[in-house]
Amino acid sequence: MILEVAILEIRKGLSKEFEEVFNMAQEIISSMKGYISHDLKKCIEVEDKYILMVNWETLRDHEIGFRKSEKYQEWKQLLHHFYEPFPTVEHYT
Repeated sequence: MILEVAILEIRKGLSKEFEEVFNMAQEIISSMKGYISHDLKKCIEVEDKYILMVNWETLRDHEIGFRKSEKYQEWKQLLHHFYEPFPTVEHYT
């Protein structure tokens, strides 16, 4: 199993809207081959900051299966405009 970790810094004042859109977008990621689970947590100390953790069966399921898919384009359109700066994504075993 691979854990994908992304620190999401949301444009100031857009957290509520981000959370609403993420609730829709999570259906996209959870439908992907190799997806196991995910968790989105809001930072206590820093407003408009979140951590997204996604468990995948393999790194390939995330990097190729999801990121190269048409569904990723939907995910991107829904969420990427909220990020400032664009998040760094790391993988852990």
